[in-house]
Amino acid sequence: MTQPKTPDTEPPSRSQKRREALDVLKLAHDMVALDDAAIARLELDDDLLEHLTHTRRVTQHIARKREIGFFAKQLRRYDDNLPNWRATLDADTSASRQGIARLHRVEAWRDRLLRDGDDALAELLAQHPRADRQQLRTLLRQAQVEHTQGKPPAAARSLFRELRELLAPQADAAEAEAGPEQPG
Repeated sequence: MTQPKTPDTEPPSRSQKRREALDVLKLAHDMVALDDAAIARLELDDDLLEHLTHTRRVTQHIARKREIGFFAKQLRRYDDNLPNWRATLDADTSASRQGIARLHRVEAWRDRLLRDGDDALAELLAQHPRADRQQLRTLLRQAQVEHTQGKPPAAARSLFRELRELLAPQADAAEAEAGPEQPG
C-alpha cells in the first residue's frame, strides 16, 4: 500500500517551479541594472561576476533578453545565495527610496516657503529653532525676487541646500521612529 503524499514529501508543482524561475529571472534583471558599487556589495564569485559583466555589455534588445535568461540560469546554480542577494538588493532599494522621500520633503518645504512666504517660514523656524533665521529669510527673499523677475533660480537652489542640511537629522530620526513627515 502506498503512503499518502504530504506537503513535505511532494515535489514542487510545475507552477511553483515556474514561479521560482521567474523570480530568479527578475533577480537577474535587477542585478544587470545595478551600478558597479552595488554589484561589489553582492560579493559574487568570479565566474558569476564574469557572466554578469558580459550580460551588461550586451545592448541589442533580443540578445540582451537572451543573455539575461542565460545569466538567470547561471544564478539558479547558487540557490543558497539567492536570498542573500535579494536582501542586499532590497536594502539598496529601500535606502534609495528613503533618500528620494527625504529630497521630496525638502522640495515640499522649499515650494511651500516660496508660495506662503513668512507664514511657512515661521512654522519652519518653530519646528527647527536651531535654524539660521536670517540666512533662510535672505535666501527666501532672493528666491522670490528671482521668481517674479524670471531669473535663473540660484537662490532657490541655495535655499534647497540650506533646507536639506537643516532637515537631514530630523529626517533620519523620523524615519527611524515612524514614517515620513508631511509639511503642512
